[in-house]
Amino acid sequence: MRILETWSKLCRAHRSQDETLGGGVREFFFPKLTRRFFLRAAAVTALAVAVFGWLLIPCVIDGASMVPTYTEHGFTFCWSGRYWFSAPKRGDIVIVRYHDRVFYLKRVVALAGDTVEFRDGRLFVNGEAQHEPYVRYLCDWELAPRTVEPGHCYVVGDNRGQPMDMHRFGSVSLRRIAGAPLF
Repeated sequence: MRILETWSKLCRAHRSQDETLGGGVREFFFPKLTRRFFLRAAAVTALAVAVFGWLLIPCVIDGASMVPTYTEHGFTFCWSGRYWFSAPKRGDIVIVRYHDRVFYLKRVVALAGDTVEFRDGRLFVNGEAQHEPYVRYLCDWELAPRTVEPGHCYVVGDNRGQPMDMHRFGSVSLRRIAGAPLF
């Protein structure tokens, strides 16, 4: 009974006079449509549009190119502020804007000026074989050496067990990087 009294006091302390008079479950689910209610609803809507439209973009993972790092049918948020003050580094997982509201989740394997190639399924950057503990599936990819142009980075998925033609990868402009996964 003491908990219920404390809860009731807290609720009364944080309500305006008109809310305290009603104050029940019914009023919570069916509030009075006052000017104040519409102002609150507009403020919450504007904040939600700003946060989930530009800062924390919801992303459904619908593909196996990043398995086992990310599951095939997962969910994450794209934190668009991740690269506002710095550029992606080798090994970072980024979200690349492909078209309008279509994004790809990829790993940065090479930066501007680096030479990247695949030989016998192994990734080589600047002629050195890369140790990639996150790649669990063997592959037979072959890709001739290419240099990443300025203002770009080279991205690839972690699931290299799939044939090369099933992946979207390659040199990507830094302007197309929307951010990084939040989790």
